Amino acid sequence: MRIKKLDPISVSKPSHHKRIDHSYVMDLFGCSKFGYYEQVNQKGIHTLKQVTESCRQPTTGIYPDELKKKFEHISLDHPLYDIDDALQELQELYLKDTTYYHHPDYISHLNCPIMNVSLLAEQIATAMNTAVETWDQSAGATFIEEKVIQWLIQQVGYKTKADGVFTTGGTQNNLMGLLLARDRQGLCEMGHQGNTFAGLSANAHKYRIFCSEHSHFSIQKSAALLGLGYQSVCPVACDQNLRMDPIALENEIKKADASGLIPIAVITTLGTTDYGTIDPIDSIADVCERYKCWLHVDGAYGGILLVMPSYRYHLRGIERADSVSVDFHKSFFQPVCCSAFAVKDKNMLSLLTYHADYLNPLSQKLQGTPDLINKSIQTTRRFDALKIWLSLRTVGAQALGHMFEQLIYTTKQVYQYMESIDVLEIVIEPVLSTIVFRFVHPKCNLEQLDHCNQSIRKHLARTGRAVIAGTKFQNKSYLKFTLLNPETKVASICDIVDEIVAYGYQEYCNVKNYQFT
Repeated sequence: MRIKKLDPISVSKPSHHKRIDHSYVMDLFGCSKFGYYEQVNQKGIHTLKQVTESCRQPTTGIYPDELKKKFEHISLDHPLYDIDDALQELQELYLKDTTYYHHPDYISHLNCPIMNVSLLAEQIATAMNTAVETWDQSAGATFIEEKVIQWLIQQVGYKTKADGVFTTGGTQNNLMGLLLARDRQGLCEMGHQGNTFAGLSANAHKYRIFCSEHSHFSIQKSAALLGLGYQSVCPVACDQNLRMDPIALENEIKKADASGLIPIAVITTLGTTDYGTIDPIDSIADVCERYKCWLHVDGAYGGILLVMPSYRYHLRGIERADSVSVDFHKSFFQPVCCSAFAVKDKNMLSLLTYHADYLNPLSQKLQGTPDLINKSIQTTRRFDALKIWLSLRTVGAQALGHMFEQLIYTTKQVYQYMESIDVLEIVIEPVLSTIVFRFVHPKCNLEQLDHCNQSIRKHLARTGRAVIAGTKFQNKSYLKFTLLNPETKVASICDIVDEIVAYGYQEYCNVKNYQFT
């Protein structure tokens, strides 16, 4: 084909020549500009050093409307140009009021302090801007991710047919587990060519997913995204320790069967978000085998037990699951995002594969090229595996397990102290590092108690004393401690407990200047 040349008359030239300043190019990372990168990096480290060394509490307690005012005069169309000015502005807008997860009095959500070597890994991977979806974009990064996945598979107890991939977190992992369960069922439908080719079958509205009544909300969200709807998720009753009851599970599956519905999956939780409870995986696996349901283990929180031999009994039967997920950015002390999804049968991941000629053509797969996109629902994907890789290579899995073991020990000591206080009602004895409780007093009715506990949380945050979480149990307001910092001391948390009790007495029981005896 001949390429038509442009008509010179149709190409307009600028009426005047303006000198363009190319100095901004120095802001691009590269060997020839490494001195500038070092300079900028040093300024950034100095800023972080100032912030961390001056931090005295986990939050300033600032309200959204107060912080929003600081952004009103900002115009992104008018750069500051100077890095020092930009960093000073960043301190005022972000770092000054950020929630500081590394402070020992941050005991709220599943946010952990992070390993220094992981922070280094984050910086290296980001500087290289490695995208790991295909071999030609990642090279050694591909094998590092695959090596970490193989290590995870060994911890789970899977055999050689297993495989996996890194993800953004527990929500994506639950979505992938249910997607595979849905599409496996689609392949079994008579006269149906499978969901990946033909879309959902006529029976898809009958699919049912079973999970604990305390499972993560992402299961309902995933069901909706997969076209099955919230109504496809069946909550299963729990025992007195808030673990899914296998007998109740089997009864629910039988009930669904009798109604002409199609049970396709069961989600067990290895550490519920609210209570840290662990479902009995082995007994649930028995039920799943009887009814041919996909079994997914959501190990976002409790996956750390894989490297804690003395707690391994909690995981009995995990190797029988069809899929398992772990969030390294929750209990392995890694930066967000750092999570992985593993399947017992690697062939199931082919349900996620689509070959694009420009990216991962089938010819590459036939040649043995390891393109990770073939087993992921993402295309562009960060090199998150480097963070846990560098931790395993420098600190080791055993040390990470010991750090979390310290957290469990600290949690139990705090629990014992709280049990001795008669105005604290604790839901259950902690299994991992979470305690759910509330302030109670006979002078307060149920409505007052709800308001009291909500106010306690707001008071602690507003004063900056501590950041704790809130939740609901049996439709009542409760408070929650989640310990993820091994440097948190028992005495420090007990001081927070004392302040909670004192505030409850003073504000709601008309007892001023309450003192512990």
